Amino acid sequence: MQNPGVPTLDQLKVFLTVVDVGSFAGAARKLGRATSVISYSIANLEAQLGVSLFDRDTTKKPQLTTEGRTVLAEARIVSNGVNGLRAKVRAMLEGVEPEIHVALDVMLPASRVTDALKAFSEAFPSVTLHLYVEALGAVTQMVLNRGAVIGISGPLDIEVDGLERIGAGFVHLIPVAAPSHPLAKAGKNLPGAGREHVQLVLTDRSTLTQGFQLGVVSARTWRLADLGSKHMLLKEGIGWGNMPEPMVRDDIRAGRLVHLDLPDCKGGPYRLQAVHRTDVPPGPAGRFLISHFEKQAEDDDMTYSNRW
Repeated sequence: MQNPGVPTLDQLKVFLTVVDVGSFAGAARKLGRATSVISYSIANLEAQLGVSLFDRDTTKKPQLTTEGRTVLAEARIVSNGVNGLRAKVRAMLEGVEPEIHVALDVMLPASRVTDALKAFSEAFPSVTLHLYVEALGAVTQMVLNRGAVIGISGPLDIEVDGLERIGAGFVHLIPVAAPSHPLAKAGKNLPGAGREHVQLVLTDRSTLTQGFQLGVVSARTWRLADLGSKHMLLKEGIGWGNMPEPMVRDDIRAGRLVHLDLPDCKGGPYRLQAVHRTDVPPGPAGRFLISHFEKQAEDDDMTYSNRW
């Protein structure tokens, strides 16, 4: 069996252009070449591969054969791969990171995450993104351990050498429970009522906040490492707890959760900070993300001040 030859990138470019514009003459005009050169290039490509790419007998316009459609799919993959390679190298020559590792606090609203990543994808299409979601001090720990170049972290009220912090707004935490929970049924609760019931608490997998009790008022707690699990248990009526308001907004409107009236545990702002090591400052892609989260914070601060 004859092995097919190796086509050149220029031959694939000519082939794709013919397909895209629908004619040899159109491809010649687009590429600035003679039509005979285009025909010769396609003929050579067919000879190298050992298959006919276009049906020239039944129609005046070149129509792809079955083999041509198969080659087309692979040619596009090769072309896109080469274009991606060139874009990555061009970005590196301009000082843009080829890839970036980012750690985000689980409390960060999903709308802010998707908004930032869409903008990032448009601004830096050649940069590979590695995204991690952690809770509390674990975000900062990843940055300190060089597992992430930048992080959007929750409040860390301790000084950490070698760490730069930039304010990135806040998310409002509110106490919630299922409608069937005693705290929800009571309506207006007396001070200390929350201490009498199981409180669901998000745990920190790092040691940076060891000994700190952020928003914990009950002596009876269930510790959870995942915010999604906490959300699920709250809706099932198992305990009460503080949650990011954007995450439970629809549940409250639909009656799946109740915003609790607890005089001594009203929730409040959960501060967010962009963090990076001072000895490894982020490049253009990292700085773009930090700036975008800063800009979001300005809009969020205004929204929350009007709501609360």
